[in-house]
Amino acid sequence: MARNRYVLLMAATILVELACSAPALGQLAVSKLPADLQQKVDQVAQQTLEQSGVPSASLAIVRDGQIVYTQAYGKARLEPAEAAEPAMRYSIGSISKQFTASAILLLEQQGKLSIDDPVSKYLPELTRANEVTIRLLLSHTSGYQDYWPEDYLMPPMSEPTTAQHILDTWGKKPLDFDPGTKWQYSNTNYVIAGRIVEMVSGEPLVQFLQEQMFKPLDMKEVWNSDAQKLDKPDAEGYIRYALGPLRPAPKEGRGWMFAAGELAMPAYDLAQWDISMMNRSLLAAKSYDEMFAPVLLKDGSSSHYGLGLFVSDLQGHAELEHSGEVSGFVAENMVFPKDKLAIAVLTNQDASRAAGVIGRELAPLLLGIEKTTPGAAEAQALELFENFQQGKIDRSLFTPWCNAYFDAQALGDFASSLGPLGKPASVKQVTEELRGGMTFRVFRVTFPNSSQVLAITTYTEPDGKLEQYLVIPGN
Repeated sequence: MARNRYVLLMAATILVELACSAPALGQLAVSKLPADLQQKVDQVAQQTLEQSGVPSASLAIVRDGQIVYTQAYGKARLEPAEAAEPAMRYSIGSISKQFTASAILLLEQQGKLSIDDPVSKYLPELTRANEVTIRLLLSHTSGYQDYWPEDYLMPPMSEPTTAQHILDTWGKKPLDFDPGTKWQYSNTNYVIAGRIVEMVSGEPLVQFLQEQMFKPLDMKEVWNSDAQKLDKPDAEGYIRYALGPLRPAPKEGRGWMFAAGELAMPAYDLAQWDISMMNRSLLAAKSYDEMFAPVLLKDGSSSHYGLGLFVSDLQGHAELEHSGEVSGFVAENMVFPKDKLAIAVLTNQDASRAAGVIGRELAPLLLGIEKTTPGAAEAQALELFENFQQGKIDRSLFTPWCNAYFDAQALGDFASSLGPLGKPASVKQVTEELRGGMTFRVFRVTFPNSSQVLAITTYTEPDGKLEQYLVIPGN
């Protein structure tokens, strides 16, 4: 159902409340790491920015359950140039999902719902809603198709939308698989979950989070970037076509990030959230047990995903992890609860791997462990790459949205930045997984007699057409 007048008025109230809390630059700066370790951390961040071309990064490190280091590197804004500061806010994208999941768990604690309630109890018009539970939504095992798997902004998403429109369009499609039988990441799950929070609590989602989570945890600088774009004194988001120049990223229309990726904050505030998770200080013990436990599929295999969190292990160290991306921003958050260690990294360029690279480089360093290195698709990726080097595109190979991405500006930047690199020495696939009913792949591109390394990310529809083909710097 559509939001009522009361909900709309309260949403406006919370937007004003959050907007009046602009961060004071120079604050939230913490430096308690040993000098030699701090130097290594700075070196990792600075080298990653240099190699990737990402404008800036802001990070916060938690050790022994306390924030011991915050630092920002590079330029938060390019024109006019403005250095990044630890107090600046960046969008955290899908890291927002763990806040939505926590809201559901808090309502369960209050006896207002159960995570094993069927979705039909709240939104009976959705596909097979009587078979899908809230737990399946929060663990991405429901089967609802992802409304936004791509790493760029499609034309319809530049216009405002509503959660109801997303649910009417994607929540009523046939499921990608039977509920509980597979794991497949889907933003649609969290739009549904966010609407359930609002329906049960009687409050806009962000207001509920503000009252129940941000205020108790002293997270003073959280911003609802779905409602309003980040502006000075915060970081600007950027986009890059292949190796072309950095350009201000387009802003999503209001409503597209609801419940799935709407939050922005300084790394310091995200670190405070991480401390609450490792200390289990905000929710009940049972809620954290549910949140941190990998959800099992019907065949008994692990999804490796809890409720809003990836659950994994790094050489014997339990890890809770999630990344996030919206237009212009990528973030990475890693929590090692038993080690009382957390790493939050925020960057201001979309479709970039810099935040993840920094996190993966710092984790072994801070844990004191050794760093490990973990066809036809490759042939197609190579052929397309060489075509783009010449400014050529066979539009029959791409979906309408991907064709819209490759406008004259994009094709020009691809050709002018990739052409001088010459023919690649190799294009090797390094990742393949399913998402949004499509196949996601990452390829590593190297060149003869050059240290230049690029990555290609693609999404391929079941009919073989490409929904995405991005080229980005990095390993």
